[in-house]
Amino acid sequence: MAEADKLRGVKVMVIDDSNTIRRSAEIFLVQAGCQVLLAEDGFDALAKVADHQPDVIFCDIVMPRLDGYQTCALIKKNQRFRSTPVIMLSSRDGLFDRARGRMVGSDHYLTKPFTKDSLLQTVAAFAPAAF
Repeated sequence: MAEADKLRGVKVMVIDDSNTIRRSAEIFLVQAGCQVLLAEDGFDALAKVADHQPDVIFCDIVMPRLDGYQTCALIKKNQRFRSTPVIMLSSRDGLFDRARGRMVGSDHYLTKPFTKDSLLQTVAAFAPAAF
């Protein structure tokens, strides 16, 4: 199965306070056939997660109001979304940041700025096998 076919219809949420990051991710994901949900911060994301039930969630770490660690922890505490993959996004690539992400339940870590290939490979790795 071609990579693009595997991603067709996968619902991906991108939570980031940077409009540039959200738009870049949206363009890459839509080109690959994904359905894309965008959120500006953790509060915005939490409201949308329940309504749209994304298959994969990308979550920036440094955001106002509710940071990525808190957002990830809240998503993972909900029984319905415990198995939904959450990939942390950050410009920091330190061991501490990765470990803290794991502690709150994140499934992976992607460093910004990401490339189209790294973003799509990450979605493909975590997308439900049913697609």
